Amino acid sequence: MQYAYKKGKPFISKKEVVNEFLKENIELVVYSTICFFLPLFLGHPQFLVGTIVNTSLVLAALRLKTKQLLPVIIMPALGVLSRGLLFGPFTIYLLYMIPFIWIGNTLLVYFVRKINKKFVSLPVAAITKSAFLFSAAFVLVKLSIIPVIFLAAMGPVQLLTALSGGTLALIGNKLF
Repeated sequence: MQYAYKKGKPFISKKEVVNEFLKENIELVVYSTICFFLPLFLGHPQFLVGTIVNTSLVLAALRLKTKQLLPVIIMPALGVLSRGLLFGPFTIYLLYMIPFIWIGNTLLVYFVRKINKKFVSLPVAAITKSAFLFSAAFVLVKLSIIPVIFLAAMGPVQLLTALSGGTLALIGNKLF
């Protein structure tokens, strides 16, 4: 936003305020919509859906205000759960993973935002997210709460989709 000066004080026109408000909120709606509806309607393949969702998460981390991030963080898991098909008969077990998925998405967003060098922050964020999700899944598998199939989905697949999506987001953010 550019400031004009009136009597030595910064002045922002109403039009600029409205335009900035619309820009921020349109981006929030777009990222949230992608994060919810892509898993809901597309669902498979997990690599494609996960990459696009992680692209949205990283773009949101780079472009939105902190207070706007919560919908983007929680929507992917709710979309997958709503679809009820990503894990087929294992969808009920996803309920146990949802809080961990929200925390994993928060870790991804947090580390992308907090580490200044973007191409350093992405690997740190992706590894942190996937290690956290894998650890949670591992504990739940060992406690016989969820099936073993979740280990691959919450470990290597999460790492790959976070790195792929994050790379697309960093490139896209740089270009646009």
